[in-house]
Amino acid sequence: MAKLKPGTRIKSAVCATELMVIQAPDGEVDIRCGGAPMIGIGDPKPERAIDPSLKAGSQIGKRYVDAAGTLELLCTKPGEGTIAIGTAPLVLKEAKPLPASD
Repeated sequence: MAKLKPGTRIKSAVCATELMVIQAPDGEVDIRCGGAPMIGIGDPKPERAIDPSLKAGSQIGKRYVDAAGTLELLCTKPGEGTIAIGTAPLVLKEAKPLPASD
């Protein structure tokens, strides 16, 4: 995959998942969904099957981040594949707690 920049839209090659890049590290990133590399939003989908062990799914409107906090992706269309960098699954970004109103 080419170097990512904020605002870039990508989609899964094996399910319906579509993502928008919110934050990306310098250099190339191996973003995968369902075990297959993500492709550009306008690219045709190849004939590939989803990896049965990588079917955790994605949720619309949720942000996914890596452990280092250098990559953040927003799910714009849900699907059944697990979103990962290489073989390391991304996790849901936790909401910041609101201040107490005491």
